[in-house]
Amino acid sequence: MLPHDQENSSNIHGGSSNVLVRARIDSISLQIEPNGPTCNVSPRVNDDRVSDHQQSHHAKLSILRESLHPVTLKFEDVSYTIKLESNKRGYFSSHQQKQTRMILQNVMGIVKPGELLAMLGPSGSGKTTLLTSIAGRLHGKFSGTITYNDQQFSSSMKRKIGFVTQDDVLYPHLTVLETLTYAALLRLPSKLTNQEKIEQAELVIMELGLTRCRNSMIGGQLFRGISGGERKRVSIGQEMLVNPSLLLLDEPTSGLDSTTAQRIMSTLRWLARGGRTVVTTIHQPSSTLFRMFDKIIVLTEGCPIYYGKSSLVMEYFASIGYAPGFNFMNPADFLLDLANGITHDTRHDDQHELIMKQDQSENQNATKQSLISSYRKNIYPLLKEEINQSCNRPIRSSSTST
Repeated sequence: MLPHDQENSSNIHGGSSNVLVRARIDSISLQIEPNGPTCNVSPRVNDDRVSDHQQSHHAKLSILRESLHPVTLKFEDVSYTIKLESNKRGYFSSHQQKQTRMILQNVMGIVKPGELLAMLGPSGSGKTTLLTSIAGRLHGKFSGTITYNDQQFSSSMKRKIGFVTQDDVLYPHLTVLETLTYAALLRLPSKLTNQEKIEQAELVIMELGLTRCRNSMIGGQLFRGISGGERKRVSIGQEMLVNPSLLLLDEPTSGLDSTTAQRIMSTLRWLARGGRTVVTTIHQPSSTLFRMFDKIIVLTEGCPIYYGKSSLVMEYFASIGYAPGFNFMNPADFLLDLANGITHDTRHDDQHELIMKQDQSENQNATKQSLISSYRKNIYPLLKEEINQSCNRPIRSSSTST
């Protein structure tokens, strides 16, 4: 049970319905019987006891600091096509015409342990499809190869992958502390004691900045709970608990303010520095967030136009004749403009205007094709060589048998 003062502070949802819900949750306790002496463990933790030992346990018990099984991710010539069926019926005939749509086309990349890769591109460019295929959740067949430490996707590798979807799926009647504590008790390895699992949930709450709302309900459509940004951080926390070697996130900063988004991205970068491979899709990051990325991949209509270090992206596009129209421009905004086929006329730097051509659609398509051709000429051969060379190197990671 929560202390009396915490129950008063966490009761921010007025009304008798919330009282009934709280009474219902208080009546639920999780009984765990370890192999040793029998003991009952409740997901509610004494805050005073945890706060006294929080600093000492942070360095001793946290399993988030390093990855036990580093994973090198490689995706080579990944393409994905869907079939579009359109029915056309006339008075005398009825036939079905099948059309295809290319979602991904020859996308390549390699992400090593300790690196953070960000996928950029406009809506419908194939970012989520590529992320889903890496996670092994893409329905249907796709061409190309995706390997993890030069191994195909398997049930053993599935347990080392953490996937945070764009839509948060959480039980609305549980608090933040209860949600993460139940997840820790059920998902963390058995080598940790129950007390260590509970403390791990507390550490995740502290790392994600959820201390202020730790005793607030998640909420849903029927009653109000925590904010959307806090819900997103809880979803990330559930995957952080299991210490994944490969962490995939679909737009983790959507709906968050700049300060919260920076905190989330700093946490992801900290996780990557612990030997994990982190891949995320992101929509219009700020210049501060952009500098946190180690590598980026830019997609336009399923085709890559850049892959490499984020620090070299502006230099690359300037070398092929595409430069921003004015100084101090956010690189992410510039890349999204290029992915949409929009270029800046450098002859009008003093006016800071975006010059649109007379035939907008044709010129945008021509710009996209030019960027795709430059990628295949300049980046694709070097990336292909890097992937082939990495296949000959020994893999420094241990694997568990299924």
